[in-house]
Amino acid sequence: MKKVVLVTGGSSGIGKSIAIYLQDHNYVVYGTSRNPDRYPDSPVKLLAMDVKDATSIQNAVDQLIQQESQIDILINNAGVGITGPVEETPMDEIHAAMDTNFYGPLRVLQSVMPHMRKRKNGRVINITSIAGYMGLPYRGIYSASKGALEIITEAYRMECAHLNIHFSNVAPGDFATNIAAGRFHAPVIEGSDYAAGYAHTLKLIDEHVDDGNDPQEMAIKIHEILQEKNPGIHYKVGSFLQKFSIVLKKILPEKRYEKMLKKHYGL
Repeated sequence: MKKVVLVTGGSSGIGKSIAIYLQDHNYVVYGTSRNPDRYPDSPVKLLAMDVKDATSIQNAVDQLIQQESQIDILINNAGVGITGPVEETPMDEIHAAMDTNFYGPLRVLQSVMPHMRKRKNGRVINITSIAGYMGLPYRGIYSASKGALEIITEAYRMECAHLNIHFSNVAPGDFATNIAAGRFHAPVIEGSDYAAGYAHTLKLIDEHVDDGNDPQEMAIKIHEILQEKNPGIHYKVGSFLQKFSIVLKKILPEKRYEKMLKKHYGL
């Protein structure tokens, strides 16, 4: 039997690449979007879902179960970007980012897990970020939201091991997607003590996304992980330097690593 896959945020970017790739490799794939009607030509079936709305999630999961009777694989991909000095980022925007990037995947899991537990079988892959391994300047909220998802996946993995439900994280680096278009940017405030550093960092962020890798790399990696009988906990996908930055954080003295990051961002 073909495995049934649910990919949140499957209408664009990394999620769309994953959904199409898995569908092309003999999986039954459903993506999600807050507004599926905007994608009439989507090559993948799209369910209406807002990960900030528990009712919306439950309706989408119920619809999928009605169609396929099961969910074998959940890929929690939906997320948003956010930038700004932590002090100057509006609290409601901080809540919104955490609501999508951290609470959102947990809400989806609360609707999907009963079906996996009933069958005592399932795979969950949470899409996090290499940024979640470090507190990046002017991306601190984003780093925190993805870092929280990395950590809670470890707990979920141990709690569900006896149920034959396997959890993994996949942390991408910079990929050429449209994430910047939907990212909340706290305004650069003229005269702010953070203005110069923040403006410079925004320029770097946009350059990194524009020069990012093909999202197909993520899709290929996800497919490889799904074929593993005993998947690992943490996977990283990105350039050598992005992945090596995590290694450096483990082996360098803290202040030296911090100095390296500040130099990279021109701070």
